Amino acid sequence: MDPLPFVFLPLVPPPLPPCLSVSELGKMPTFKAIWLEGMGVSRELSLTEIFQLGYYWETKILLTAVRLDVFSALDGRRRTAGEVAGKIGVHEQTLALLLNALVAMRLLDKIGDAYGNSTVAATHLVRHSAQYIGHLLLLHDAEWENWGKLAETIKTGQRSVDRHVFETDPELGGNVLAVLHRIGQQSGPELAKRLQLSGPVRMLDLGGGAGTNAIAFCRVYPELTATVFDLPATLRLTERTVKEAGLESRIALLSGDFNRDSLGGPYDLVLMSDILHYQNFDTNAALVNKVFRHLAPGGRLVIKDRFLDEAGTGPAWTTAFAVHILVNTQQGACYKTTDAIQWMTQAGFDSPVELERTAVVQGMRAAR
Repeated sequence: MDPLPFVFLPLVPPPLPPCLSVSELGKMPTFKAIWLEGMGVSRELSLTEIFQLGYYWETKILLTAVRLDVFSALDGRRRTAGEVAGKIGVHEQTLALLLNALVAMRLLDKIGDAYGNSTVAATHLVRHSAQYIGHLLLLHDAEWENWGKLAETIKTGQRSVDRHVFETDPELGGNVLAVLHRIGQQSGPELAKRLQLSGPVRMLDLGGGAGTNAIAFCRVYPELTATVFDLPATLRLTERTVKEAGLESRIALLSGDFNRDSLGGPYDLVLMSDILHYQNFDTNAALVNKVFRHLAPGGRLVIKDRFLDEAGTGPAWTTAFAVHILVNTQQGACYKTTDAIQWMTQAGFDSPVELERTAVVQGMRAAR
């Protein structure tokens, strides 16, 4: 899943109470992104920021409100706590505490005894909205208990999950992929243009999910045809998105397990986008080697993922994502671009290169 571009932390000159909320911090005029450290600007966190990092209260309040579908209950009109409680089937007095907290977090507003959605809540947190992102938040809520086992995982080195939540709840997985498809429509064309393809390219979008990248590449390159390879359950969503894009004649669907089944081909381009962090090192090496055999001479493999830097301490979002993968997958990990280059070199690719720092690696098969 694509990360948010960065997380903002406030610069707070005077001392502030440790119970300061996210919403209060959000009202402060001066901000600096933690990604500045990656640009050579470093500073120590203030005590207030340390406390804020340690508080998960408002996170769980938001996730609970999404799970209870509070925002949908307020769609288009104001309601009292009693009216919302009756609509979603919960206890009125305890719901009122949650609603008041959401007002303080600026996700709701309150006039008299009646609550209403903020603009951002109405846009992104009402279930029938075209820009609803609640399914992604529901995924995080489903992973909540796994995060509670982090200390034990660190102590023992043993993971507490045997299957990713997408496997245990396929419906949630499909809904999340639909949200990511909508978000990814912005970044897919940029990646396509960066590769500077030409002519009748045969592309394989391996583990392509909703077909977001395949659709983007087809739109950028009129002569390109694509195959999206994924699990049968996932391809039901892919079929719908491809049809909505009007690209059924140029995008084929191939179902199976990419670690076990044939990938078809040969292909001029194989894209592996955000799939390797769910697998272990040796499985990834074997998959890259398999892809090499399905490429035509002169073909290329492009791997897009969330790579760590060589020190393993950045980018900041990826270091946290690596811990997320630790507690929410059976064997996944975040890797470095040097790992991807090693897999490519061992498979026989010529001079693999990092196209985008900690994000995109490319290897070419010799034109023989």
